[in-house]
Parts: sequence; C-alpha cells; structure tokens
Amino acid sequence: MTGSTAVSFTADDYRARMERAARTAAEAGLAGLLVAPGPDLVWLTGYTPPAITERLTLLVLAAGQDPVLVVPALEAPDAQRAAGAAALTLRDWTDGKDPYAATAALLGTSGRFGISDNAWALHLLALQQAVPGSSYASLTEALPMLRAVKDAAELDLMTAAGAAADATFEEIRYVPFAGRREAEVAADLDRLLRRHGHEQVDFTIVASGPNGADPHHEAGERVIARGDMVVLDFGGLRDGYGSDTSRTVHVGEPTDEERRVHDLVREAQEAGFRAVRPGAACQDVDRAARRVIADAGYGEYFIHRTGHGIGVTTHEPPYMIEGEERPLVPGMCFSVEPGIYLPGRFGVRIEDIVTVTEDGGRRLNTTTRELVIVE
Repeated sequence: MTGSTAVSFTADDYRARMERAARTAAEAGLAGLLVAPGPDLVWLTGYTPPAITERLTLLVLAAGQDPVLVVPALEAPDAQRAAGAAALTLRDWTDGKDPYAATAALLGTSGRFGISDNAWALHLLALQQAVPGSSYASLTEALPMLRAVKDAAELDLMTAAGAAADATFEEIRYVPFAGRREAEVAADLDRLLRRHGHEQVDFTIVASGPNGADPHHEAGERVIARGDMVVLDFGGLRDGYGSDTSRTVHVGEPTDEERRVHDLVREAQEAGFRAVRPGAACQDVDRAARRVIADAGYGEYFIHRTGHGIGVTTHEPPYMIEGEERPLVPGMCFSVEPGIYLPGRFGVRIEDIVTVTEDGGRRLNTTTRELVIVE
C-alpha cells in the first residue's frame, strides 16, 4: 500500500475556514450559512456524524458571530471529538424538543441564507416555518467557489491522491483484458485504488468497444475482445481528497483510425491544459480543447464539458464549460478531459486533474497520455 500523507488539520485551520465562509457569505449579501452533514460540514469543521438520520444537525455561520453546531444530544460526544470542535459552540437538543425553534433563535427574524445543497427538504421546510421571513439559496448557487481554492496542505493531499490513481493505472495496464468481463477489470481498479490508499472509490468505468461511446458507461458483463478500444475512468477519495483520471487503452494493435482519433484527443487535452493560467476564464479551457476536435471534424462527437472541479468531492465547481466566465485562480483544481465518442464503434477520453499555479497549470496525473497497448 502507498503510505498515507494525511494532513491533520487543526482547530485553527477549521476556525479560519469558518471565518472565511461567514465573511464571504456576508459579502454576497447573505445573512449567514446553514451547513448540513456532508462535504461542506466536513471541510468546515472536520465533523462527520456517525449516521445521517432525520435528526437535525446544522452548522450556523454568520459574520460577527461565533459558529454554532446544532446537534442531537446523543451525537454530541462524537461532535466534541471532531478536529474543529474547539473552534465552535455546540448546542445540543434532546428528542421531544424542537430543534428548529432553537435554530431559529440563531437566525434572527428574517434574511436570506445559504444552505447546503444536500440539506433535507424536511429540515428546510421546518426552518422556513420557524423563521417566516427567511429565504434560502443553495451553496452551489450562492457561494460556488467556497471550497474551490485549495491551500498548500490541501494541494499536498490532492497531489497524493493523483499519484495513487497514477500508480493504479501503472498496474492495471499489465492485467489481462482480452477474454475478461468489464466488471472484472473494474473490480481490479477498485482493489488497486484501495491498495494505494483510497478509503472511498467513487467510480471505476471500464467501457470497451462500442460501450466506449457512452461517457458514463457502467462496467458490465460485456467480454472484452482483441481489437477493442477501452476507456478507463476511475477515482475516489484518499485521505479525504479526490482523484479522477481517464486513460484509453487498446487490446492488441489499433487501426489507423483508432490511433488517429486517440492522437486527436491527446492533442485536445494538451490544448486544454495549455490554456490554464491565472485570470483565464473557465470557458477558455473548454474552448481550447473543443477547438482542436471541432477543427478536425469531430465536434459533434465531443458531447460533454471539458472539466469539473474536484476536492473533498470528486465533482464540484468550477466547471470548464462554455458560458462560465469565472476567472481561474491559483489553487483551483479541476479535470481537463476532452473525448470523442463514435456511436456503435468506440470512444476515447484522456483526463488529468490540473491545479492552477502562479504562472500556468500543473498536472496532478503524470502517466503517459500515449495510446497504451494491453493484452
């Protein structure tokens, strides 16, 4: 197993994140933030509830106020052990009491609040009733860049996750492909990711032959044959931070067309990477990659955005897509993954995670982007 490089974030780290989140919310015209269990709560406090239940757990943040975590009394001991607990006040509630009334007292009488995307409708509707003058916006809508810019410690974790995914590819390319089901190779990917330190595997796409024309194909019972192009796309969380990489391999020698399409996607991926620099718009990355494919006559077969952000989840803002004019900032991490998908025939995708540096970009995946021949 690849050794862990986990960083132990301190209460001061979490305090700084909560203060920044509250300040950013105020600058966006919000009265505060309401953070339910999920990736935002983990990132802000280091706390993951022992179970996601109907009982209300909610972090309340507002500029000029101490952070408060409303938590069921039976889970308060777990919350007190969280790495960020010293940076906030715990307010527990017992069964039979009204947690929404207690939360309403923290919110005031009115205002617009940002709330976690994954907050339960049960809780949101109860809060609306408890605070009639309140309104709510999802955090992705209100503060899409909340977690987008990584600090040095987070970048170290992202780099380690990328290296673990790369190590997985370096091993998977030598396993047998021909005569095995896609699901068997996907199981190999899962096993290797975990061997290299991933505690969570989010996806192991193995799309062979015509299945490669489906970008999100679920690995199934199809038996991989000689002559197949095979799209591999895999990743998950290592020490709480994400990996995601795609490489396309070929079982035996490819045809001239297959090699030409792969070379074209590789050129497009390089163009997208070269477009990464501070101040460039997110859409510039998409445009650069898409232009290469369109100019070669395959534009209609590139059917998804060029990239997505990644951090404590494997898909999050920012998105590299036409119309996204948000500027790139050093510390942002996202995928660059153009593809060509020829229905009924084959597909090709090449993907690296890239971070924005002070003068350009840095790939977090460094395995070869040449067409790899497997057996």
